[in-house]
Amino acid sequence: MTLRTPGRHRHRRRDRSRDRRPAGPALLAVLAAGAVLLSGCSASDSGHDRSGGTAQEAGRGTRGGNPAPVPGQSAPGTAERADGTAQGEDDGRRTAAPPPDYLSTFALDVDTASWGYARRTLADGKLPDPATVRPEEFVNSFRQDYRQPDGNGFSVTVDGARTDAADWSLMRVGLATRTGLGQERRPPAALTFVVDISGSMAEPGRLDLVRTSLDLMTDRLRDDDSVAIVAFSDKAETRLPMTRLDDNRERVHQVVDRLRPTDSTNVEAGVTRGYDTAVEGRRAGATNRVVLLSDALANTGATSADALLKRIDGARRDHGITLFGVGVGSDYNDSFMERLVDKGDGHTVYVSDQEEARRVFCDELPAQVELRARDAKAQVSFDPRNVERFRLIGYDNRRVADDSFRDDSVDGGEVGPGHTVTALYAVRLRPGASGHVATATVRWLDPDGRAPHEESGRVEASALTGGGWDQAAPRFQVAAAAAYLASSLRERGGGWEAVPGAVGLGRLSEITARLAERTEDPEVRQLSEAVRQARRLMG
Repeated sequence: MTLRTPGRHRHRRRDRSRDRRPAGPALLAVLAAGAVLLSGCSASDSGHDRSGGTAQEAGRGTRGGNPAPVPGQSAPGTAERADGTAQGEDDGRRTAAPPPDYLSTFALDVDTASWGYARRTLADGKLPDPATVRPEEFVNSFRQDYRQPDGNGFSVTVDGARTDAADWSLMRVGLATRTGLGQERRPPAALTFVVDISGSMAEPGRLDLVRTSLDLMTDRLRDDDSVAIVAFSDKAETRLPMTRLDDNRERVHQVVDRLRPTDSTNVEAGVTRGYDTAVEGRRAGATNRVVLLSDALANTGATSADALLKRIDGARRDHGITLFGVGVGSDYNDSFMERLVDKGDGHTVYVSDQEEARRVFCDELPAQVELRARDAKAQVSFDPRNVERFRLIGYDNRRVADDSFRDDSVDGGEVGPGHTVTALYAVRLRPGASGHVATATVRWLDPDGRAPHEESGRVEASALTGGGWDQAAPRFQVAAAAAYLASSLRERGGGWEAVPGAVGLGRLSEITARLAERTEDPEVRQLSEAVRQARRLMG
């Protein structure tokens, strides 16, 4: 998903064009991917239920023109209004805004690539570069148990639990959308696949997996969907113009099967030709999307994301064409891919094996053909009578100025059906805190008429001062454990303050092993294994 850009009065995301790729041996993955993937997708048409959140100061930077609190610093005291209530109080009846230092505003995010790449790197026996660790994407990668709304838009769930740090609690803000209309009722799709066929894609688990995945996707799509294919190495060419599937599936399979690795990587040429092809083949009334499949190791043409951002942003604005990034490979330029996709109002995933590819191409990409919300933003208002400090865990590059929350010209995130989004906060309560702690509000635009909507949820101090987080509901524990793992990996790079109540990797390994057994969820088992590997590598 993307934050705001200057063209729409948006803040540009912090520059992350610096190469963050950790070196390491290639993972010998997916040699049998074709047989597994071509066995077909699940019969379910619902989107993959996801959630997110993880660690940094909630108000770092400025919000609404006012300085935000820095880590470890108490927010200033607040005066009382004439009726005796605190200025920052939000009990559902407040009409005046709380002090700026008690607001936290961010664009929604359903990216998961950071977790996928970290898991792959740990499995290769290496620690991920701290700069590639985005804690909210770790948390976004695991299923949550939030109530779905009855109609379009979001449900809002706010709960919490104590940590081991004195007076600090974890607060979970959970947002969920309703599942999709189903394969037969969704809008038609016009998808332009931009495929990296450079020499680096010859590694097992790269182009071979991409080819198999595209074959699977071709069989999955409907007859009234359309597909185009652009291949790039040192130059780019359109291998298949926008083609309605109908009786053309065999033609698509033939084009896919002829994709073979060749020379250097000119991502600029691929993305430029891909968007040109998507614009030429744009279909009114359809979801028009570019899907970039690459290790993003640009070494020819423009090798930084900056040169491509204007083209991507223009296509999004003028034609409504969004970008979906699928990363592959043991050596993967996470920063480059993320910046491209953020500008394209899409999201990123990372695929290293057949199960992940099956999830992406059977669940996530088909679900993204349909949208539940555009420009979705969340704002959390803390009650200064009960809250001394707070820290939003992660979302470092998703921050939105507080006074832009209800400015619908300010870009937020696009969210599809069946998604969940989680934001975790570390909250330090004042001594004797009771009653209202925070109200979380999500605002979004209807995908069709762009009418604005809002939904809110609130939490009381009692929810944050009960049992410890490792005794909370299983899915809360999973979110917290993912955040604590990300914090441990991120701290190695410096400039990152540990999440309050963070537990050592030894105890975290015990907790996640128990969760994996209790939930019987293969993705939680992956989390448990990643914690075990991180503990071994970090000593």
